[in-house]
Amino acid sequence: MAHNAIVRNKTIILEILSADPLFILGKVMEKKLITQREYTNITTINKGTAEDLVIKLVDTLINKGKHSEFIEILQDKKVLETYPNLKDVEWGVSGSTAVSSNCLKRPSERSLSEDAPESHKSQKTEDKYPITSKPTGLCVIINNENFCDPKKKRSGTEKDAESLTAVFSWLGFQVLMCKDQTASNMAQVTKLLADLGDLAGLQKCKLEEWSDGRFTPLSVLPRHGDAFVCCVLSHGEEDAISGFNFELLPISDITSAFNGHPCPALLGKPKVFFIQTCQGHSLQPGLAVVDSIYQREIKEDSPNHPIEADFLVYKATVRKYQALRKPSGSFFIQSLCEQLRKGCNRGEDILEILVRVNADVSKNDFGDTECPGKVFKQMPEFGNVTLNRKLVFSPCSS
Repeated sequence: MAHNAIVRNKTIILEILSADPLFILGKVMEKKLITQREYTNITTINKGTAEDLVIKLVDTLINKGKHSEFIEILQDKKVLETYPNLKDVEWGVSGSTAVSSNCLKRPSERSLSEDAPESHKSQKTEDKYPITSKPTGLCVIINNENFCDPKKKRSGTEKDAESLTAVFSWLGFQVLMCKDQTASNMAQVTKLLADLGDLAGLQKCKLEEWSDGRFTPLSVLPRHGDAFVCCVLSHGEEDAISGFNFELLPISDITSAFNGHPCPALLGKPKVFFIQTCQGHSLQPGLAVVDSIYQREIKEDSPNHPIEADFLVYKATVRKYQALRKPSGSFFIQSLCEQLRKGCNRGEDILEILVRVNADVSKNDFGDTECPGKVFKQMPEFGNVTLNRKLVFSPCSS
């Protein structure tokens, strides 16, 4: 299927075409796959790199459904002369207009292996974390809504929990949730989840499992899969999470429970933490700035694996500032879920998706009743990234 061919080869396509983005843009315009307005939008990216331009071009063609036509261009003789490495791309289709029976299926009817980008067939497998287990892994949501001080209730957090549950169950994860935990209880539940040997202990922490459209008490020990996700929704301070009793738990205490020593089951597997908490009490002022975020991929050469590798900690805001929320949910979590749905459908790497979350959240202007007329901002932050492969989550079949 042409769509799958573009998605699974997207990373290598971007790398190849970035060598001369204007040439391929001209070819696409020549074949009338994009309009003049779309051409103008693509070429007017403020301070964008060559790869930014190609990303926008490819995303535009994907969104317009021009997959087969785009492959035809990429197989054109003159295009191959300009980008000879395109000859090594395995499209997996018989001619540019070939359509397999899979394209007649609805997304929910395809298997996980069909939905998942198959770049491991056209690229080295060590470039990506293998995500093949069913379920994909555990997604744990710690949702602190009610606090000792009723005035500190986190209205809207239930919307965040619902959105996270929906997107990660869609991605094939077994979703677990516990609510209104003290700092010591949060530390305990993370240790129990790392070990997964004490069902009674997890039940005592009131851990529930998402099943048949609702959360029910956990009745069977869960198992680790090929990835682990932990979402913490609470109040907080700099590098610390608040329990409902306002005691603080360092974020590092939660993440360290899943490193290679206490949790060998996840050694070499991606462990992702989304932290929706304030990192201080100040409101972040807004200025006319341009943020740049860049990624570094580290390849491993040794058979020994660092115990602190394969982590991604993503926080709603940088240090010292508040993470903003409204009754319909937090800006950070709602953007995260929206961008995960879009990006995972396109077979994108998690870092590529999260950079879009950064851009989405940071573009908003926020007001404050105590400072009328003043503009405030919010900037999410990668707090700790030790991933050494690309991490791609794919929608799971129903």
